[in-house]
Amino acid sequence: MDDMELERIASDNPALTAPAAQWVTSRSRSNGQTRQIPTPSGDTQTSERPTKLTKHEVGWRRVVRNFSPSWFSVTMGTGIVSVLLYTIPFQADWLYWLSVVFFGLNTILFFCAFGITVLRYALYPEIWGVMIRDSTNSLFLGTMPMGFATLVNAWINLCVPYWGPWAITFAWVCWMIDCVVALAVTISLTILLISASHQQALHRITAAQLLPIAATIVAAGSGAQMAGILTNPENALGTLIASYVMWGMSTPLAMTVLVMYYTRLALHKLPPREIVVSSFLPLGPLGMGGYTIMYLGSVSRTIFPQTHFFQDLAMAGDIFFILGAFIALIMWAFGLTWLCFALASIYKMRPFPFNMGWWGFTFPLGVFAVSTIQFGVEMPSFFFRVLGTLFSVAVILFWCVVATGTVRGAVDGRLFYAPCLANLPKKEDGVEEKENGEKEKGMCT
Repeated sequence: MDDMELERIASDNPALTAPAAQWVTSRSRSNGQTRQIPTPSGDTQTSERPTKLTKHEVGWRRVVRNFSPSWFSVTMGTGIVSVLLYTIPFQADWLYWLSVVFFGLNTILFFCAFGITVLRYALYPEIWGVMIRDSTNSLFLGTMPMGFATLVNAWINLCVPYWGPWAITFAWVCWMIDCVVALAVTISLTILLISASHQQALHRITAAQLLPIAATIVAAGSGAQMAGILTNPENALGTLIASYVMWGMSTPLAMTVLVMYYTRLALHKLPPREIVVSSFLPLGPLGMGGYTIMYLGSVSRTIFPQTHFFQDLAMAGDIFFILGAFIALIMWAFGLTWLCFALASIYKMRPFPFNMGWWGFTFPLGVFAVSTIQFGVEMPSFFFRVLGTLFSVAVILFWCVVATGTVRGAVDGRLFYAPCLANLPKKEDGVEEKENGEKEKGMCT
């Protein structure tokens, strides 16, 4: 495989990680010569001008510099497991406490990832501009509000019943913060995408385009749960309407991207083996979108009469619920189609290397399982409850496999790799050493 092919794979990979064999040669823009880049296994590629590693390319600094936003997909996957454990219809005490354990683990993971992210852009502010202009790397900013939303959902279900009014207020504030970030990610990244100076080729479109859009859908789903626990009906109604608005802003946009993605698959066939796991990502907005519109309708039946909303139409809440359930069923069926596409793609492209994209097995299928379970609750239907439980067990098993691979990849350093760093302006060695020395001197004084 030549260098051009390796560069294509690295740029197309939505997981933004690569095994040792896929680390590509970074070419210096200043003199056109190649620079020697170490692989995670410790080997190096042959280059015309060997360059010694700087302190920023080894140790903890290398981890911080290469800590891309895709790492928040770990918190999404862990969070959805916590949600599923207390959502499964066939409950037991040990499932509840296991959900509490995953909630605690997810809290630690999220704030560790958030802390490292803040440190990354504080120490290397130039990376922010490079990352946000990268048409693939920037999409994973949507994983941050989605990971935080799983914490809000778990707080609502695990903490609010025991800690009372202050826990409700805390959850409401956290939800509003999540909404602001999610909307900012959805709108800003979409604007950046359509206003970019370079054209985006159709064959480079991946399901990762759904990530920033799904962030707002997930925030709307959290709002549905939030409206259901607020004691003030007016606050609950405002939360409900805001969630409907966010659902309307994001779900049709997600459907538009699905059309583009299907066109890409029809014309250019399956994506490369390294990113085939992204085929599961359409289940995210479809599953969460269906769950959200159905749950919003369920809450509307309670909130509308209390606030005299649509007071001339006494059955307004029931109408919203019926329409929501109908739309949710259509979205769930459409998601079932994409699940079949994803399973067929995985079967055809096996085996495929491990990377951060494997977390795409967990959250999309997890929210699809939540939607399935919600059908079992609202209809009620024993079939949907059993099917949702089976999906949940599959997600938990996937989490165990992917978490094990992630720990191994993090320990040996293979997963700490951000291709967008290749776009950083290259500096001459003498200038870089001088600047590093001045920074260290300033820190000492």
